[in-house]
Amino acid sequence: MHVGFIGLGNMGHGMAVNLLRAGHAVSAYNRSPAKVDALVQQGATRAITIAEACRGGVVQTMLADDDAVEHVTFGPDGIVASLPPGGTHVSSSTISVALSRRLCAVHADAGQSFVAAPVFGRPDAAAAAKLFVIAAGAPAVLDVMAPLFDAIGQRTFVVSEQPHTANLVKLSGNFLLATVLESLGEAIALVGKAGVDPAAYVDILTSTLFNAPAYRTYGDLIARKSFEPAGFAATLGLKDVRLALQAAEELTVPLPLGSLLRDRFLTLLANGGGQLDWSAIATVAQHDAGLGG
Repeated sequence: MHVGFIGLGNMGHGMAVNLLRAGHAVSAYNRSPAKVDALVQQGATRAITIAEACRGGVVQTMLADDDAVEHVTFGPDGIVASLPPGGTHVSSSTISVALSRRLCAVHADAGQSFVAAPVFGRPDAAAAAKLFVIAAGAPAVLDVMAPLFDAIGQRTFVVSEQPHTANLVKLSGNFLLATVLESLGEAIALVGKAGVDPAAYVDILTSTLFNAPAYRTYGDLIARKSFEPAGFAATLGLKDVRLALQAAEELTVPLPLGSLLRDRFLTLLANGGGQLDWSAIATVAQHDAGLGG
């Protein structure tokens, strides 16, 4: 398949590389052209413009937020204007439910298809093609896009024919991960103030009660205070919590923990931690416990 790939950040680079390894032809575009260089060396074609990335009829975006997706999608030189009729936009970005609905409608008006395919996994999983893809869209279109999902992930979950549902599932997952970060931070602060070694404590937790990837990965980062370089920046964590709260308000679903998490991330950002990994939210609990942070 000939696919244009837009967005070569921490996640997008690994995803694009795996598309190449699976035999797909990739035209890569990034707002910072230097990030395309390494991909070109591995066989990709450099797309100078968004329009060039859309010529194959399929374009996949992996961008940081709503603003970035809107920037490349709308306008006279954007994806909607550049994709041919019958083309498909696959959005793997973590975006708002509202924007996903808008993208679906605008692409439909242009005679194009829109698929939401956000992913669970950190940059190391993206590089290893071990992501989990949460897909939603028209079944016939999803069938055609399946080889792309297989190239980047270890499993694809199809959740709905309505693309925005996949974005809601993704936001709900990130909300749950944020609660894990906060609860880990509080628990580690509790035992840490009593003199228990954080690494030993995390080993106990992940060997007994919480033998799950989220607890192993983030527990280790928190215990080692390894927050740089960020696999997922705290600014993006705050963004996702806000988007989950927006979706919850629209559905009239209270998320009391979501409001708490928003304030904890705001505290981290107010103290200069915006570019740290989002697991650095644990340092807020440590600070509250008088342990520094």
